[in-house]
This record gives sequence, C-alpha cells and structure tokens, in this order.
Amino acid sequence: MLYLRLQPGYEIKAKPGSMVAMDATVQIKGKLKFSVKKVFTGGEMSESIFTGPGEVMIAPETWGDIVPIQLDGRTEWSVGKDGFLACTTGVTRSTKSQGLGKALFSGEGLFVHHVSGQGVMWVTSLGAVFSRTLQPGEQWIVDNGHLVAWTAKYKVERIDAGGFFSASHTDEGLVCRFTGPGIVYCQTRNPETLGEWIREQVPQTGNN
Repeated sequence: MLYLRLQPGYEIKAKPGSMVAMDATVQIKGKLKFSVKKVFTGGEMSESIFTGPGEVMIAPETWGDIVPIQLDGRTEWSVGKDGFLACTTGVTRSTKSQGLGKALFSGEGLFVHHVSGQGVMWVTSLGAVFSRTLQPGEQWIVDNGHLVAWTAKYKVERIDAGGFFSASHTDEGLVCRFTGPGIVYCQTRNPETLGEWIREQVPQTGNN
C-alpha cells in the first residue's frame, strides 16, 4: 500500500479506484481524459486527483510491489497497461501506439502509457519488482508477460524458448529484446501464467 501525507494544496494524481482510505481534510475529484483511441482500447478514461492537507492510502487491484521512479524531465518512460498507480503533478501521462507487431506479441496491447515530466511516478506489479540498468549496446531478453516500465528500446523476436520461458506467447518463442542504454523494470509474476495456475487449482464440476 502507498501512504502519502500531503501538505496543504499539494496534489497527487492516481489511478481511478485506487483509494483505500484518506483523511477527511483531503479533497478528491475526478478528471476526465477523453480520447477516441481509449474508447477502442479500453484505456483509462479518468484519473483521481487528491489535494491535501492529510494522508491518503492508495493500493492497486492485485498484490505486489509499489516502486517509486524519479523522473528527471528529460527521459520518457513507457509503462505497461497495468503498471501505473500514481504520480506527482509535474508528471504527465499519455497513451500512445507501440505498433501492431509489438501490440500483438509484447503482451502490453496496442497502446501503452508514455510518462514524462519532472517528479515521482509510482508503478505497481504482480509479485515483486526488479530492475536492470543497461549500458549502451547491452542487450537483455525479457519474457513479455513480465514487463512493468522501461526506457530502453526493444524489439519483439522469435527465439528457441525450449521450455525456458513461462508465458504462453513465449511457448512460441516470442520475447522482448531490449538494447541499452536504458532501464527496464520487471515483475516476478506473469498474469497469464498465474491465471492458468489458479484455474488448475479450482475443482472442476461436471455431470456424473
């Protein structure tokens, strides 16, 4: 859970529906962010804005880490469709196309969040979060279901997975090859794999 104590007049922008509790002195309002592409892609249509003074408690839909990322005003971040949780007012977020090929095989859909500006962004994960800082020219291969946020460029390619990777896409040998410089944040759990595991644990019912 993310605990934030806001000074008078200070604002935090958060994912809609993420508020768990807050002081009665905190004001909350919603901001509509309409675009046609969000209608067709199921993107978020609004954000919650909290204004201090007081404490706000925010949590994501699933269990996992919450990690702050400092934005320096120069570097643009890409964030997976479920990775964004909250940010300070100096941070701006937009939804942009990542291309049809990456949309089909990266596991993040046609549009991802592009985040820029100066301030702090909090991202969330399914499971624990870990990161890797890539030097110029350094490459790193990531199972597509484990992406959270990144600044490095990547391409989707087919490799011989051979049972090494867990996601259904990578059973076909499709992974994301990142090339530095940049930073990549990943999560330890793959939503598709976890969903399959949960379904296997549920007793099957049928007619005898």
